[in-house]
Amino acid sequence: MTIQQVYEIALNLGLKADPRGEKGIKKYLAKIKKHHEGLSEDEKKFFDATKLFDPYADSSVHLVDSPKTEVKTILAGIDIGVGEVILSTQLAERGQKIDLVLAHHPIGKSLPELHEVMDLQIDMFSELGVPVHVAENIMIERINEVGRSVHPANHYREIDAARLLKVNLMNTHTLTDNLVQKFLSNFLKKKGPDTVGETVKCLLEIPEYIEAKRRGTGPKITSGRPESRLGKFLVDMTGGTSPSDKIYQELSKAGVSTVIGMHMNDKGFTEAKGAYLNVIIVGHMASDSLGMNLFLDELQKKGIKIIPCSGLIRVSRTKL
Repeated sequence: MTIQQVYEIALNLGLKADPRGEKGIKKYLAKIKKHHEGLSEDEKKFFDATKLFDPYADSSVHLVDSPKTEVKTILAGIDIGVGEVILSTQLAERGQKIDLVLAHHPIGKSLPELHEVMDLQIDMFSELGVPVHVAENIMIERINEVGRSVHPANHYREIDAARLLKVNLMNTHTLTDNLVQKFLSNFLKKKGPDTVGETVKCLLEIPEYIEAKRRGTGPKITSGRPESRLGKFLVDMTGGTSPSDKIYQELSKAGVSTVIGMHMNDKGFTEAKGAYLNVIIVGHMASDSLGMNLFLDELQKKGIKIIPCSGLIRVSRTKL
């Protein structure tokens, strides 16, 4: 299996789990196509043609030594930095050849384009009853904010280190966040907890969250009480990064009672609490690990060896 084939598996899984559904993805890609057609010839020189069929700008194959490179072993982590790139070469020197280093969080060009996937959240909020014009205007403001905030960073440190050390590099962000979004949504619908406390107990049946609890970062209630009714809930695991703090009042107006998310900043917490929302923070690294694991299991089934690093809580659901 080549590196490109590995990415294509992630892309297909991410598309199938996308909360917008097939129809929503087609509408989004049609919008991108229309945008591309309206560009001048000079502007088209800078347009990444993969965006015409791949709606996840925050995920990419960054470096590959050859299109025919066969992948037998992957070093996979949540955050891949220069240290992990060097680690892969150190492992090789000790007899463990690494064919691909796989990050979850965006690196290289995937980071300054992170905000491009956030359009997905508009559909999520609209589906829960927030008027689409409200969700759209709130999120456009937040999308622009994220775009500005990530623009100045040194995006290519890891890429440059990997190039010099001849290390193959890839990241899958929203692709695998979609997987945890779908997994948890289906899991909680099936379990049917009645209260916030019961929901936390259900989450602690999932191995990644059990391990996170041991590490001090397991699921916790940050707003509301264990006996509070769960009500209509939002699973907030995908869409690039945290939404606008303004969305919580609108979610509450739309009848949402509980937000189940990876993380939430203090301003978001204050807004959610002020809107009388229950908030369960399930844990960032554990949630990212769950999504990554669902993808990595598919690679494991094909005989690829997975070596976890950098915060990845590796749990295999594959019976070989």
